[in-house]
Amino acid sequence: MAISAFIGRQTLSAAVIVGVLPSVFSSLPAQASLLPPESRAQLTHAADVQPSLVIPYVITPERRAMLNTIRFAEGTWKGGLDVGYRVMFGGGLMASLDRHPNRVIYSSRYASAAAGAYQFMPFTWNFVQRSIGVRGFGPEAQDQGALFLIQRRKALALTDTGVLSPLLAAKLSPEWASFPTLAGRSYYGQPVKKYSRLRSFYDVNLAELRRLRDLKRQALAAPPELCTGSRIDCATRL
Repeated sequence: MAISAFIGRQTLSAAVIVGVLPSVFSSLPAQASLLPPESRAQLTHAADVQPSLVIPYVITPERRAMLNTIRFAEGTWKGGLDVGYRVMFGGGLMASLDRHPNRVIYSSRYASAAAGAYQFMPFTWNFVQRSIGVRGFGPEAQDQGALFLIQRRKALALTDTGVLSPLLAAKLSPEWASFPTLAGRSYYGQPVKKYSRLRSFYDVNLAELRRLRDLKRQALAAPPELCTGSRIDCATRL
């Protein structure tokens, strides 16, 4: 979860998800693609895209790999499918992405209003909206909000190196309690993913994202295919 909240007598962080999804590594070899076709889990911006008011943070393979790893840690990976952007604390799905649901869910001994792929708390999401002006609660807005929180933790430059180091994980641990501190524990004393599992997921994810990026670059750089058929046939291919 993004930033902790005090509910009752428990200090909670949005990173706590009851019934975390099974690890993808239990069924996939290390070299297998973790990115399903036609999902935001594999989307990055083109190299010529520049930051703007509409897109404050350009999404590179390195940044997308980190976003995907946060989803994996938070229990919202859902095999990389976009349904992960609808997940609320406890595993239920919100009906609409027009706005943060701002609904406290009670599950086991925890209670939280965390929601979305990066498990934003309502007050955290309000802060994100005030800071970078994103609208709604759709996937694009959530991605930008998560990158804003990464930058806020002074971890964006480390993210851009393409290495999920123990220091980088520790910098994000106050924001997402599922990330381990340098001591290997949750910043908030809650369930935490082992650094080795996060690093393995991140490395395979990043390799696949870079492969997809390179394929797109090759396709754009390839010379146009010459048509050797009739003029009518060639015209229909334009």
